[in-house]
Amino acid sequence: MSVAALLAAGLTLWTVRRTRLAIRRWFNRAVLRAVRQFQVRLDRYKLVKRSTIQEELIRDPEVLAAIAAHARERTLTEHDVTRQVERYLDEIVPQFNVLSYYRFGYNLARVLINLLYRVDASYSDRKALNAIPRDDVVVYLMNHRSNADYVVVAYVLARAVSISYAVGEWARVWPLEYVFKSFGAYFVRRGFRDPLYHTVLRRYVQLITRNGVTQGIFLEGGLSRDGVMRPAKIGLLDAVAGTVRTFPPERDIKLVPVALNYDRVLEDRTLIAELLDDRRRPGRLRQLAGVAQYVGWNLVRLATGNLRRYGRVHVQFGMPISVRAWTADQPGLIDLPREERLPAVQRLADRVLADIGGLIPVTPVPLVAASILSLRGSVLRERDVLERIDAFRDELLRRGATLVQPERGADIILDRAWRTLRMRRLVVREGDSYVVLPKQRPLLEYYANSIRHLLPQLDAAPVMTPALEPDSTLPKLGRWTRSKGRREGEE
Repeated sequence: MSVAALLAAGLTLWTVRRTRLAIRRWFNRAVLRAVRQFQVRLDRYKLVKRSTIQEELIRDPEVLAAIAAHARERTLTEHDVTRQVERYLDEIVPQFNVLSYYRFGYNLARVLINLLYRVDASYSDRKALNAIPRDDVVVYLMNHRSNADYVVVAYVLARAVSISYAVGEWARVWPLEYVFKSFGAYFVRRGFRDPLYHTVLRRYVQLITRNGVTQGIFLEGGLSRDGVMRPAKIGLLDAVAGTVRTFPPERDIKLVPVALNYDRVLEDRTLIAELLDDRRRPGRLRQLAGVAQYVGWNLVRLATGNLRRYGRVHVQFGMPISVRAWTADQPGLIDLPREERLPAVQRLADRVLADIGGLIPVTPVPLVAASILSLRGSVLRERDVLERIDAFRDELLRRGATLVQPERGADIILDRAWRTLRMRRLVVREGDSYVVLPKQRPLLEYYANSIRHLLPQLDAAPVMTPALEPDSTLPKLGRWTRSKGRREGEE
């Protein structure tokens, strides 16, 4: 080989290495700029290589015991079972990327959320949240109204902390899977009964909890179809709470209840479709087609200047609950077998869910929907609607509920909600009366159900004309049952 060729090869190699170093330095500087700009509390364990976490879990004693037990039960080799565990880990373990979260994710969320909603956040006791020691682990436990919940809560907390969410299988489609993993989210198979999988998932959750990763968990385990909060699922909470036994006495886990509510849930019609007819949940291709159609239509509206906000989304943060204090009241609980421990964990989950229910923000559309439906008619006088809104508003304030803009009167609340109700074609106006369109009544029930537990049970307004008489033949929202995944009473 000639000297010129050797020099050219050396120069090429030097250039490639210098380019790689320059790119690495650029990314490092960009990461530092993002962290300094947001002044964020960054959980260092999120920056650990994905392969390192996977190797640590493969060597975990509980995972090794589960591999051996699974191999005996299924008459498989431990090598084959280990390969299965590796596939589970590849599915579960994310790879957090600071730039993806704080440059791409945050800026995209800021544009989309503020384009669609007016975002508010409030705190039952901000001082109590700020007083949580830095070494304590914070887990946000939330109700689940919309898939936008992931974006809304992360956006609200972006300048305080980054959240690692437990995400359902719905997001395991290209390219969402890679996007969510770059945000630090880990995937959970809901309803999957393999004990080996649950051991791997539990040990991963305990590993990141032990290393101080801030998490977000939807306590209901899935979206509410009828607007009413679903019963709490306790698997992830049990894994998180069990980690406290490995902590030194001065360290704790704090559970923070978080409640969300919307004037419009983006996927509301899809959610209640399962309760209105016999159709199953649409497949992924149909869902993606629906999302593409929705995004395309709104882009056209944006380009033509006809895009309007969908009202408010409000996030309310409650008082933190100490896991260490909970375990101190029940000595030895964490060390009990799972079957004996779970009833106590269920009571803790129910307590948190009750806290979340009490924190649910009351935005204009749910309040007006509840007021309209409480009058039990199809044609309602504006005067009666205003009186019912006023009565509900006073009662909510008396009970200490989170009423968005509590200083607003009934007429302003109705006007704010009317914009959305008119845009959605749920109610029409005839003179000084409102007409509830029969086919849209279930959607009104969906929004009213989100705050129904906060409202008094009032008697129906006296019937003055035949038009105000209740009609039992009108469509009505069914009741969602988790076990069957269909309407109650269906075979």
